[in-house]
Amino acid sequence: MFLFMLLSLAAFAQPAQTTGNQKVGFADWDYIFGQMPEYKQIEGAVKAHNEQLQAQMKAKAQEYETKVDYYQKNGATMLDAVRKDKETELTQLQQNIQKFQQDAQASLQKKQNDLMEPVFKKVGKAIDDVAKENGYTFIINPQLVGGGDILLYQDSKFDISALVLKKMGITVAAPAK
Repeated sequence: MFLFMLLSLAAFAQPAQTTGNQKVGFADWDYIFGQMPEYKQIEGAVKAHNEQLQAQMKAKAQEYETKVDYYQKNGATMLDAVRKDKETELTQLQQNIQKFQQDAQASLQKKQNDLMEPVFKKVGKAIDDVAKENGYTFIINPQLVGGGDILLYQDSKFDISALVLKKMGITVAAPAK
């Protein structure tokens, strides 16, 4: 079974360049995004949104801690009804904090997705245009989501990332030697 999987993987890894009428290239999305001014602006906007959410979370946590501290210091001298009210209030505050954390995470993800959608479309269109103009049959991203490589080998002469950036009007400085 292992040998079959290894041979299957090797078969998929074979077409590293033109095979018959097929031409394969790759575009490094991470590299392309890193060169785009829009991406840097999006990173800033997402960071600012995250900082706002963190400040709100900190305020909620401080309120909770203050009330817990008050309860711990005065709980023994409170009337039973007051103590139960304070315990209920603390439980509700804790639940509200947990809900806020979940909502904040969803809000941050939505903000990033909303801001990135036009960038994904722009890069996707540029990749489509470059692939058609240069006769590529397939363009592959060398990274899987989560950072794993999808290619076992890649020849940099088939990297169209610079062409995609050029298509979008983005000039990249030459790497320092």
